[in-house]
Amino acid sequence: MNEAAPPRRIWLCADDYGLSPGVNRAIRELIERGRLNATSVMVVGPAIGRDEVSALQAVVASSPRCAVGLHATLTAPFHPLTMHFRPLDGGMFFPFPKLLRAGLLGRLDPEIIRAELMAQFAAFQERFGRTPDFVDGHQHAQLFPAVRHAFLAAVKEVAPDAWVRQGGRDQPLARRLGAPKALFLDILSAQFRRRAARAGIAFNPAFAGAYDFSRQPDFGALMAQFLEGLPEDSLVMCHPGFVDETLVSLDPLTTQREHEYAFLGGEHFPPLLAANNVTLG
Repeated sequence: MNEAAPPRRIWLCADDYGLSPGVNRAIRELIERGRLNATSVMVVGPAIGRDEVSALQAVVASSPRCAVGLHATLTAPFHPLTMHFRPLDGGMFFPFPKLLRAGLLGRLDPEIIRAELMAQFAAFQERFGRTPDFVDGHQHAQLFPAVRHAFLAAVKEVAPDAWVRQGGRDQPLARRLGAPKALFLDILSAQFRRRAARAGIAFNPAFAGAYDFSRQPDFGALMAQFLEGLPEDSLVMCHPGFVDETLVSLDPLTTQREHEYAFLGGEHFPPLLAANNVTLG
């Protein structure tokens, strides 16, 4: 008689802690209830003061296997921590498409990017008293040409035991072609994985969670697709939150965050994990 396979452990990571009080509160509530086991912190965000850090540390301390990472941020509407960062657009980082284009055209200086990332590492360490468990990037900027070299160099120097996020997943071609955003991340991640492996930096074996936020699809149905066939230690990205004025002023992803929170905090999520033989524990 065959024994049932043990559940596969995955990381369910809520991005953007520090973006707004409403986002922070939603993430903390889900961690406290065991519905998340990772969050990545945006140290350049407006809601990452001492109280918000202490509140996160308190819920993480009572939540087994909950990781806290650095959400390296290099895109608008946020501002760099370093004085001499270039290029800038109105005093802010470039918007996501402009940063990607500059990387593809070889117009980014890896040393300037590395200095900014080192400053964000230092800000994380000052607030949390330690290095991050993992490191990822806002809007997947860590995967961009030129950025990835600087990103991996900074991780290797400051947090060599941390793992980093890559955005690829081994899936049938037909499914990848049906999800343009996931396919785009998969292409960018191929070179990132090779560089991380050469540097001896660990990374998640598979990634899920990318979708077109603007269409506000059924997040429960999407989560079922994300979980299907994920290997051990894979990462699923999510963006739960409560809408507030700060969020509206900074990010176009608003009400869909509340839909994500509702599903992750609701009664249908635990059975979905069980049906896929997946655990966050």
